[in-house]
Amino acid sequence: MKKIRFIAPIVILMIFALTAGGCGSSGGDNKTAEKYPTKPINYVIAFNAGGQSDIEARRQQPVLEKTLGQPITISYKPGGGGAVAWAELVNQKPDGYYMAGFNIPHIILQPLERKDSGYKTDQINPVAIFQKTIVGLAVPKNSPYNTLEDFINAAKAKPGSITIGGSGTNTGPHLYTLLLEKEAGIKLQYVPFTGAAPATQALLGGHTVAMAGNSDDLVKYPDKIKVLGMASPERFKALPDAPTMKEQGYDIQVSVDRGVAVPPGTDPAIVKQLEEAFMKIANDETIKAQMLKEGFEPVAMNAEQSRKYIEERTKVFTEIFNSLGQTQK
Repeated sequence: MKKIRFIAPIVILMIFALTAGGCGSSGGDNKTAEKYPTKPINYVIAFNAGGQSDIEARRQQPVLEKTLGQPITISYKPGGGGAVAWAELVNQKPDGYYMAGFNIPHIILQPLERKDSGYKTDQINPVAIFQKTIVGLAVPKNSPYNTLEDFINAAKAKPGSITIGGSGTNTGPHLYTLLLEKEAGIKLQYVPFTGAAPATQALLGGHTVAMAGNSDDLVKYPDKIKVLGMASPERFKALPDAPTMKEQGYDIQVSVDRGVAVPPGTDPAIVKQLEEAFMKIANDETIKAQMLKEGFEPVAMNAEQSRKYIEERTKVFTEIFNSLGQTQK
């Protein structure tokens, strides 16, 4: 009996030690977050190099590296209007070393239109939204269409014959095209490209008749294109001579919001560190001035604001999607 009494306290001590070890393991996770980051971070762009998302990531890269103290590796995974990259994002290890740029309405429209998009909108775990561009209708400088009315009349005369390029399907440019078809009672032939850069080059090369382009692309070529209508509530500052769709009788407002997200389940402490780094960039007056000059509209939404904005936009775009008669495949 004496041996049993002697062993029991030892067993109790062993159990206590194991329990304490478990608690220590939990504390280790917090320490991991505190030490973050300790290695390079992969920043994935869902579209081709040279497009709007890439331009902004390259602007952010040196500031992020200085703030976070680690290299930021930018890589590209185009396809499916961004869906390929976002499907990969939601399945990555949530350790803070994989983040991806995202676009609205793209992250909302993809799952609405396709069951097999590979992700759900609420799986996109936003860190920040830092920019938007306005979508506009552009044609080459030598185009016979000098006004939106000219373009619409031509489309009515030959339904489905006019090609209009844009970045991906179920994206801002695609949505703009669908709304224009509905509001004007016309039929266009939408040609999706894997990014804004190839869509722009197709227009300039005469491979498409028109383009639903983002404002930063439109401001680059004042001598090569004509902008027939901007989908903004007021005239865009960088393109003051381009009329809005609304002032021409078509209540169409479409913009593309850009942000960055991490996999679902990422430690909130890590999200906070990344959020602070991106907010530092978003609130930098020099960078904001650069954006405006290049045709971007600066935005500064933190993680919580971004999450609420995505929820609100999801409701809006779901209604638009249904009103356009789109069906899930």
